[in-house]
Amino acid sequence: MNRKTLTLTLLLAVVPGITMSAAVYKWTDENGVTHFGDRQPTGAKAERVNVRSGTSSDASASRQSLQEQLQNLEKHQEDEAKQRREAAVEEARRKQREANCATARSNLEVIANHARIRIEENGALRYLTQEEIAEKRAELERMAEDNCGPM
Repeated sequence: MNRKTLTLTLLLAVVPGITMSAAVYKWTDENGVTHFGDRQPTGAKAERVNVRSGTSSDASASRQSLQEQLQNLEKHQEDEAKQRREAAVEEARRKQREANCATARSNLEVIANHARIRIEENGALRYLTQEEIAEKRAELERMAEDNCGPM
């Protein structure tokens, strides 16, 4: 009795594994519809599919697709790095424009509020003439216009 029970138990354990190892084929018909079946079709090229892992038995295609995936990933990473560099450059330009704008506005305010402006030249202090002040004002207004407006 024990032998029969042991044999029956082993048989029941092995049978599902045998049935699961059946071949599954994948093919596309003339209308472009993909089909799956347990028999290889006649007159059509079929690919054997490993049901357990979900991969096909065509290893060269999977290797090629892995290489393509790696190339696509590298290209995507390069594109992202380029975008980050461009964004950093653009941010630096924006900050420089803001600083230039603030400096120009501050200097324009100084010129507007002070009748006499003293500068240091060659170690000596001197006052700017009215013509020099007008030139500086025009220069600062151009700087403010260039840096304070929209990009």
